[in-house]
Amino acid sequence: MNQFECIFCNKKYPLNPFRQFCPQCKEPLLVAYEKKKRIIHSDAINPLEKFRDFLPFDTINPDLQLGEGNSPLQKLNRLMLEFGLPETYAKNESINPTASFKDRGTAVAVQIAASLGITRIGTVSTGNMGISTAAYGAKAGMETFVFTKEDTSTEKLLSAGIHGINLIKVKGDYGKLSHKSFKIGKKHNIYFMNSTDPFRIEGYKVTGFEIYEQLKKKNPQFIFVPVSSGGYLIGLIKCFKELKEKKFIQRIPTFVGVQAKGSSPVAQAFAAGKSKYKRINKPSSVAQSITNPEPPGGNIVLKLIHKLDGMVIAVSDEEILAAQKLLARFEGLFCLPASATTLAGLLKLQKKRKFNSTDRIVLVITGAGVKNINVLDPDTMKIKYTDLSELDKSIASIQD
Repeated sequence: MNQFECIFCNKKYPLNPFRQFCPQCKEPLLVAYEKKKRIIHSDAINPLEKFRDFLPFDTINPDLQLGEGNSPLQKLNRLMLEFGLPETYAKNESINPTASFKDRGTAVAVQIAASLGITRIGTVSTGNMGISTAAYGAKAGMETFVFTKEDTSTEKLLSAGIHGINLIKVKGDYGKLSHKSFKIGKKHNIYFMNSTDPFRIEGYKVTGFEIYEQLKKKNPQFIFVPVSSGGYLIGLIKCFKELKEKKFIQRIPTFVGVQAKGSSPVAQAFAAGKSKYKRINKPSSVAQSITNPEPPGGNIVLKLIHKLDGMVIAVSDEEILAAQKLLARFEGLFCLPASATTLAGLLKLQKKRKFNSTDRIVLVITGAGVKNINVLDPDTMKIKYTDLSELDKSIASIQD
């Protein structure tokens, strides 16, 4: 029987969405699978069906899905040529139904909630996860609660609120809000599927399975992933660990977690050789969706990264915005600043180490840039104005 497990004390617990943390270690629990043969059902088009042997349910209700998954793996030919990079790809998660990777986790967590007869769900979010949970909650007919920061933008509030949810802006310490939500959830029977929810992490694994298949079962040497709470990176590492355990691959890729310098508790701990991070008191970055002062999965990330010889690095706001422009202007990918950290991290790492010409690198693009358009400077855009009668001359002047 599948169980929850703590990878710090190795204790196991029953699967219970209302108990997501180890009582002893206080760290997030992960799903541990019973030992059995697992296969990839290659004839299935639906990603959850295709990789169901690696997920925590036996049956899937398609009526709870919004068409998540099967995101493209785009080869970055022009950037490779410009910067002398080896074979480099972008896994574009921004094409998911609510334009971010969060749909991967929400899709699985909602399946679990429905199978257990849960009718009230919720999350704590600065934007993407709230929108995703609101959309899937509406699809499933569940009463949905989203707790968000006091300064969350109107655009993000409207994108979640349109689904008819209970939307609550909370004044106070955002780092403590997640912990508070679980207490409220138990009291009011609301399943809070926050960032390191064990079932949400299982959904994040599917991105990794798709990368494996899209590369025609050739292992990438490096995978760059933005890090906020740490849940997405944990899910991707878990995917490739399971692929190796089941003999699908021989080695696990080198994972590179990337944080914004102004909110980089995990990167700072990694650089100092620590196994536990210290909370950031005043996080600040243009990459708003990863400015997390107290990432609940941070210590798990450090444990896994140290064990697998990966790394966690930090990049500046200047490097992030430059990388965002490069992805848009060279490859047509307009992504969130948080997503652009992956290219910024790659270019930063390239200055410190030499990649082999045979390496395959994957940058995970977590969300669409239109969700954080306020960071763009209109003064840097080349906008020309002309009268209709002068349009021909204007075009000629550009060509000259």
